Amino acid sequence: MQVVFDDSRLIPIRAKVEAGERLSFEDGVQLFETSDILALGYMANLVRERLHGDTTYFNVNRHINPTDVCVASCRLCAFGKKARDPKAYTMSLEEIWHKAGEGYSEAVTEFHIVGGLHPELTLDWFCEMLRGLKLRFPKVHLKAFTMVEVAFLARRGKITIRETLERLRDAGMDSMPGGGAEIFNERVRRIICDHKIDGNEWLETARIAHQLGLHSNCTMLYGHLENDEDRADHLVRLRTLQDETHGFVTYIPLAFHPENTPLQHIPKTTGFTDIKNIAVARLMLDNIPHIKAYWVMMTPRMAQIALKFGADDLDGTIVEERIYHDAGATTAQGLRRGELLHLIRAAGRVPVERDTLYRPVERTESTFTVLV
Repeated sequence: MQVVFDDSRLIPIRAKVEAGERLSFEDGVQLFETSDILALGYMANLVRERLHGDTTYFNVNRHINPTDVCVASCRLCAFGKKARDPKAYTMSLEEIWHKAGEGYSEAVTEFHIVGGLHPELTLDWFCEMLRGLKLRFPKVHLKAFTMVEVAFLARRGKITIRETLERLRDAGMDSMPGGGAEIFNERVRRIICDHKIDGNEWLETARIAHQLGLHSNCTMLYGHLENDEDRADHLVRLRTLQDETHGFVTYIPLAFHPENTPLQHIPKTTGFTDIKNIAVARLMLDNIPHIKAYWVMMTPRMAQIALKFGADDLDGTIVEERIYHDAGATTAQGLRRGELLHLIRAAGRVPVERDTLYRPVERTESTFTVLV
């Protein structure tokens, strides 16, 4: 396929991509700086199809947010609330177990569980939550707790990150989502989320999780106060850890939604920026297998386009999502399995239902079998 590169500075990068060579930090900065989106799309799609062909993954999952009470006061967040806030909520264990069962006839393969940094909920409480879910839903994979939540529980309990992760794993946690990474640059991090662990601590928590056999996803929050160098640095640092541990399964670029946050004066990201972040991620993260176009954040239509710009995954059915919707997201709370199939096929891709670790799922009506 002949593609004209309007930005001639990308031609050396194209040669590297076509040869399967690793891109440098400087290459990453150039990719973020360019406005030649079609050139980015050509290169990212080349890598995407080299890895996955036309296959596009999705899963049938449920998001569970046990509480929005949070001791942090991150300027980027519209979800967390103080305990005294009359609008704050904290589910009981029984409510969590009940909520997990809603819609279970769809044969959910994954529960995605994240929440606020609650000042009173203990590690024992969360372990009991996991054990209760495993008892009631033994076939469902529990993808739970960000690196930030794990570090918070460790500090509260005055134990190590490793011991905290071991106890959560032994209680039923199967893997971890990738939230809370935000942006690793400390200059930006001090402004947007100074109450959280720093970038090095996030990476160290992920390292320990991977050493314990817990796979995880990873993310980057873009579209706030960061610059192109900060974005490229973030991706390189993720890639470096992946070289060591091989524990990251999927990377998800997350657009900052400024509504209802102290940074609401910042303009929302454009579709151009969202697609660029998908493409650059696919080009830079040569050792992370999957790139997700998170339809809740991007909208289903933009996620379709992303399937030609490097993404090979659309996430799942979700049913209910709180964090992005509290920040003003106007997408649907969930999509049915048939809608995801239609989105993928209409984009010219081949849908494959997966479990959390990307093993194909064979489904008959309301039951499923993981094909190992």
